[in-house]
Amino acid sequence: MAAATHAPTPPRSLARIVAASLIGTTIEWYDFFLYGSAAALVFNKLFFPSSEPLVGTLLAFLTYAIGFAARPLGGVVFGHYGDKVGRKKLLVLSLLMMGGATFAMGLLPTHASIGVGAPVLLTLLRLVQGFALGGEWGGAVLLVSEHGDDKNRGFWASWPQAGAPGGNLLATGVLALLAAVQSDEAFLAWGWRVPFLLSGVLVVIGLWIRVSVSESPLFLEAQAKAAEQAAAGAGEKAPVVEVFRTNWRGVLTAVGTRLGENISYYVLTAFLLVYVTTHLGLSKSNGLNAVLIGSAVHFVTIPAWGALSDRIGRRPVTLIGSVGMTGWAFAFFAMLDSRSFPVIAAAVTVGLLFHGAMYGPQAAFISEMFDTKVRYSGASMGSQLASIIGGALAPIIAVALLEDYGSSLPISVYLAAAAVITSGTVLAAKETRGRNLARSYSPTPVPVPGRRQAGAESMSAERT
Repeated sequence: MAAATHAPTPPRSLARIVAASLIGTTIEWYDFFLYGSAAALVFNKLFFPSSEPLVGTLLAFLTYAIGFAARPLGGVVFGHYGDKVGRKKLLVLSLLMMGGATFAMGLLPTHASIGVGAPVLLTLLRLVQGFALGGEWGGAVLLVSEHGDDKNRGFWASWPQAGAPGGNLLATGVLALLAAVQSDEAFLAWGWRVPFLLSGVLVVIGLWIRVSVSESPLFLEAQAKAAEQAAAGAGEKAPVVEVFRTNWRGVLTAVGTRLGENISYYVLTAFLLVYVTTHLGLSKSNGLNAVLIGSAVHFVTIPAWGALSDRIGRRPVTLIGSVGMTGWAFAFFAMLDSRSFPVIAAAVTVGLLFHGAMYGPQAAFISEMFDTKVRYSGASMGSQLASIIGGALAPIIAVALLEDYGSSLPISVYLAAAAVITSGTVLAAKETRGRNLARSYSPTPVPVPGRRQAGAESMSAERT
């Protein structure tokens, strides 16, 4: 029996779906990154006061990491229901949860007002943020991937990826603006609350856009097929159980592919603010403005990397980023130590270009590793497990290494090692470019006698 097929989504409708995913993802990453910037600049003073600046910062980043710890749980729950009831419904719910938690952070009393209750409340809201983001990424990239065609999936699916630098650009830009027009005293007293409260307005905009898009046609086809099987008496395992039973290698490949990308991003953006202000003694504007410039370049180049992966494959483009990051890990801190703003901005920008080469093709690459009925669960679990190992611990490890050694060299080694792991994972993986998502997938390529295996080498024949 032939695999189910669906009519291609018209370009105008696809563009609207891409815009909805991009805007929603930008808002959710704005909320999540805002916390990371505030942890480096504000929360260490207002919620974790300490006589040692790095100790307070370390405590602030521990609550930052807790948000990552909740992401795999969010990935499991959102992945399960996203594979059961649809991508769109879960994306609306994730946006509501994330925006509500961020808005509430802007209303929190500080340690000076209620003591230990302040960091406890902050931590609880951070858990809600992490849980919501755990389901956001998979749903956003799948909604685009499953509407788009096989030939240009890398380009279209990379646009939700651009929501990460877009959110960081927005969060950093708001903080940089406030830092520029306010004194440090006013910023600490009330100015830091403004970006968090702004989230409420952004969520309303995001919801208005997201509720207008259509559900994934591939999901609707898979849902109809599951209903037919259920009517015939065939049982069905939970998606998260099924994905580990049938494609645990895909989950591990997704983890390894994301590891170097995830660690490098949070070192280049969140830890950078700590290094510039605490270790180099520069103003926070230097770090914020450098991230602002780098994020702008990052935002516009991610789709270019995704488009390139449609031409030469997901693996080669990812390797450009991971191999490049291995060397840049050492040049990056040497450039920061110059204390020159143009050099610092260049260090961040080039680093984010290498990161974009890993991140741009990632949405299509990971989506193409799983079948429709478990794709939300598989993509979310692989992505969010990497977030715990990578992004959650990266700023904490970097701060601890800086405190213990007083040098950036161990941090460079840590960053380079993560990039090497990603390179090894991608070299061992199979190319997925051009895969028909309506067909069943086998991680082991089916050899074709007398024919060179190309981008679709890892596709299996349709099940009969």
